[in-house]
Amino acid sequence: MAGVSNPLGLVVLAFLQERPMHPYELGRLLKARNKQESIKYRHASLYMVVKQLLRDGYIESQETTRAGQLPERTVYALTPSGQEVLTEQMRELVAVPVKEYPRFEAALALIVVLPPDDVAALLGERLEALKLRIDELRERARPREDVEWVHKIEYEYELALAEAEQKFVRRLRSQVAEGDVGTLWSRLHPRRS
Repeated sequence: MAGVSNPLGLVVLAFLQERPMHPYELGRLLKARNKQESIKYRHASLYMVVKQLLRDGYIESQETTRAGQLPERTVYALTPSGQEVLTEQMRELVAVPVKEYPRFEAALALIVVLPPDDVAALLGERLEALKLRIDELRERARPREDVEWVHKIEYEYELALAEAEQKFVRRLRSQVAEGDVGTLWSRLHPRRS
C-alpha cells in the first residue's frame, strides 16, 4: 500500500476519522486547532491534497450540497484503506526517528565562514529570539479547559526542543566568546588586537 507523503494529507485523514467533512470545514478545524503551527498549510494546498487522497482511494465523496449562491460543497469520508494508511503511517512517525535537516544545524556545519566575534553576537541575538519563542510556547502549552491536552502536545514538544537549543546556544556562545574555537577557525579569522 502506498503511503501519504504530505503531512497535510495525514491531517485530512485524521480529521475525517472524527467525522465526514468538506474541505472548507477541514481548513477551519485545522486553524482552530492551530495545526498550521506544526504542519505547512495553504488553503489551495488543502484542495489539492483532498483531490490526491480521493484519487488514491483513501477518502470518498459522501455527498455534495449547495446552499444559495455558495459554491457546491462536497463532504468527504475516510475509507477503510484511508484508515489503514493513516494508522500505519502514524505508527511509523511516532516510533521511528529519522534524520531531519534543520536550518540551524546547517548553519552550525558551516559556521567557520563567520568570524568568531560575529558568531558570539549572532548567538546572542538567537538567545533573545529563543527566549521570546519559549515564552510564547509556554503560554500555548499552558493547560486550558477549552482545549484538550492532546491538541497542544506539539507545543510541549517544541518547547522542550527550544529549551534544549537555548541551553546549547548559551554554552556555544560562551565557548566562542572565550576564544575556544580551534585551529581552523582561528586561522581563517585571526583575532584583531
